[in-house]
Amino acid sequence: MARLIGVEIPDQKKVGISLRYIYGIGPTTALEVCEKAQVDPNVRCKDLNDEQLTHLTSVLQGYRIEGDLRREIQGNIKRKMSVNCYQGTRHKKGLPVHGQRTSTNARTRKGPRKTVGVQRSKDAKAAKV
Repeated sequence: MARLIGVEIPDQKKVGISLRYIYGIGPTTALEVCEKAQVDPNVRCKDLNDEQLTHLTSVLQGYRIEGDLRREIQGNIKRKMSVNCYQGTRHKKGLPVHGQRTSTNARTRKGPRKTVGVQRSKDAKAAKV
């Protein structure tokens, strides 16, 4: 497996696809990187030579990816939480942030359902008997 910017990218896939394994690189950016590095995006990673890998690495240095991007995103979330803006309060509560409905869906953010049982008082039990 080829290693770029500390990330293992698969050898059997084309360069345009395998660059997407790097956090912060999507389809458009992957093709953009290939174009700037003058590497054909349809070539398999195992067929790249050292010079092409060096070109790809140097082009990727100009992008905010992996650890830097993760730190920036976490910093943005912490800032919103400290300011107590709407999105920050949603992050704190573990609810969807971007206006999605929560009455029926949002199970990914809210976690599995917590079934709530009925609590009867002792008087209600006595009256029933």
